[in-house]
Amino acid sequence: VQLQASGGGVVQTGGSLRLSCGASGRTFRNLAVAWFRQAPGKEREFVSAMRSRGDTKYYADSVKGRFTISSDNAKNTVALEMTRLKPEDTAVYYCAADGHIILSSTRDPRSYDYWGQGTLVTVSS
Repeated sequence: VQLQASGGGVVQTGGSLRLSCGASGRTFRNLAVAWFRQAPGKEREFVSAMRSRGDTKYYADSVKGRFTISSDNAKNTVALEMTRLKPEDTAVYYCAADGHIILSSTRDPRSYDYWGQGTLVTVSS
């Protein structure tokens, strides 16, 4: 499975961005998909995830109510809609996927075998 993340950019505080993750080689319908982010000097952290078939969605407390994860099965993409962005949201955002994620490991980056290359989001104050 190859993942391609896109949609990053520079936005002012309070603005919005939509990230997209496309997959080749396998359909997202049968995969758990997640977004992680990594700010300079910090560890990679969980942002949001959606289990296969999109029936359950998870969010980090820091983005709950501001970010929304969704899938487009026809295009085989997963999007992360980010609103009310804050400077602390600045990071490289990565999409990740795996076919065998147990519930308790959904937020653990070590659980995901497939990763996109990352897309930079910069929120200016």
